[in-house]
Amino acid sequence: MNDILRHYARLQLPRYTSYPTAAEFTPSVAVADQRRWLRDLDTTEAVSVYLHVPYCRDLCLYCGCNTKKALRDDVIDNYRQALEREIALVGDALSGPVRIARLHWGGGTPSILGADGLASVMRGLRSRFAFEEGFEHAIELDPRYVTVSLVTGLTELGVNRVSLGVQDVNPLVQAAIGRWQPMQDVETAVTRLRAAGIRNLNFDLIYGLPLQTVASLRKTCEIVAAISPDRIACYGYAHMPRLKANQRRIDENTLPGVEERIDQAAAIAGEFLRRGFVKIGIDHFARPDDSLTRAAMAGRLHRNFQGYTDDARETLIGFGASSISRFGDGYVQNISDVPSYVRAISNGQLAPSRGCRLDAAEKQRARTIESLMCTFQADLDVTAPDLEFCEELSLLQPLVDDGLLRIEGRVVTATDPGRSVVRVIAAAFDPHTRTDPGRFSRAV
Repeated sequence: MNDILRHYARLQLPRYTSYPTAAEFTPSVAVADQRRWLRDLDTTEAVSVYLHVPYCRDLCLYCGCNTKKALRDDVIDNYRQALEREIALVGDALSGPVRIARLHWGGGTPSILGADGLASVMRGLRSRFAFEEGFEHAIELDPRYVTVSLVTGLTELGVNRVSLGVQDVNPLVQAAIGRWQPMQDVETAVTRLRAAGIRNLNFDLIYGLPLQTVASLRKTCEIVAAISPDRIACYGYAHMPRLKANQRRIDENTLPGVEERIDQAAAIAGEFLRRGFVKIGIDHFARPDDSLTRAAMAGRLHRNFQGYTDDARETLIGFGASSISRFGDGYVQNISDVPSYVRAISNGQLAPSRGCRLDAAEKQRARTIESLMCTFQADLDVTAPDLEFCEELSLLQPLVDDGLLRIEGRVVTATDPGRSVVRVIAAAFDPHTRTDPGRFSRAV
């Protein structure tokens, strides 16, 4: 079975945080679509909001996000003003007041705006949106910059969940990825956050990085588990130097091979399961009493651009350069180039650059893929009652023969070994992957 899994793990496939993936977005979907989708929002339904801040003080070599190194504070402030202006433009496009149930700051390093800058953006949001009582307010932070004053500002803004970018605790690995981060910095950040009452903590880890070994990752898991975060997201490093210039500085000879990556992923899962965490989907772990675990157990797990979530809201409004908004009938992504985004917004224009529309068939494919990614099973009569999927089921037959999948009538179920390559199963329902699979990362 290991040889079979290694064969499929070599395939390059999407992570399926959406379907269709952003790789399929086109410029034919832009401002007119965004305005129509905003205008037609059901104002009785709450939405989620994502705020993207693309700046960091230093750019890590492994990073595949839309980020830039911040060289001047005035550039950061100009970006903050653009965010606030975009919030106003979106608010004007809505047909009525809309409630926010979830708010997530991502980056980059959102805290680079400073406590005052974050508060200014929040005032802009409150001027155009209403907030549900007890809404989830999450932010991604770099542990090296979690100061006492920042934590005070976060509590005043009502932040109640924090994701800390830990990545790896091994100094050799940190040097190889350009992110020197003593574990003391992480522990200090956690202590400050918990002391201020922010106790819902997520840690982000990465496997497949240069110089990582199974043994070193076991040690990272041991150290991380001792701090007892509520959730852990552990992603496989996607090395795509042709798309990310910073990744070209990584010595490819130090990267683990496919076989080693599989062993690393298995070792990480084993370590966290042994320490009482529950495995969620393909790359998340959570405490048994965490809301993500409860959602998974109840079949209420979802997947969006932040990974696995218990957020069931159909609409996600993204603000900032490269951010993606999700509506019932499609996706729209803002301009990725930060200066171009700022110019468009400053000129009073919404800033979409591309997107995609979803017809009935695409929505059914999306439900099928999300079901597989979240529950490792899809009842096609439920997720896609109008589609026959003859070709798709034929493509899946080799995985059935290899013991990775069961097909019983119209129910497709990954076996226990097949769960580790569920992206391969999901890809059978995605016709876009049959054209240029080299655009994506490896399945494990």
